[in-house]
Amino acid sequence: MSNDARTQHEDAYLALQSTEEFQALRKKFRGFVFPMTGFFLAWYFLYVLLSIFAPGFMGQRVAGTITVGLLFGLGQFVTTFAITIIYARWANRELDPMAEQLGARLDGAKEN
Repeated sequence: MSNDARTQHEDAYLALQSTEEFQALRKKFRGFVFPMTGFFLAWYFLYVLLSIFAPGFMGQRVAGTITVGLLFGLGQFVTTFAITIIYARWANRELDPMAEQLGARLDGAKEN
C-alpha cells in the first residue's frame, strides 16, 4: 500500500471522527459506560472495604455456613454478568445502529 492510499484512508477516518454523528455516538457510549463503571467500582470497593474494616459484619452467618461476605462475593459475579448482559442489549439497540451507519459512510468514503 502506498503512502497516498494510507493517507486517504487516514483522512477518511479523521473526517468521520469530526462529524456530529460520531461525536453523538461517543457521547452516548460514554453516557452509559462511565456511570456503569462508577457503579460497579463503588460496589466492588464497598465489598473490599467491608471485608477489611467490618470483618464481624462480613462473617455473620445468614443460613448455615453462608455468610454476608460470601453473599457479597457471589454478588460481584452476578453483577458482572448482569452488567455484561445489560450492556450487550443496550449496545445492540442503541449503539450498533449508529455505528453501522457511520461504518457504511466510511466504507463509501474509502471506495472513492
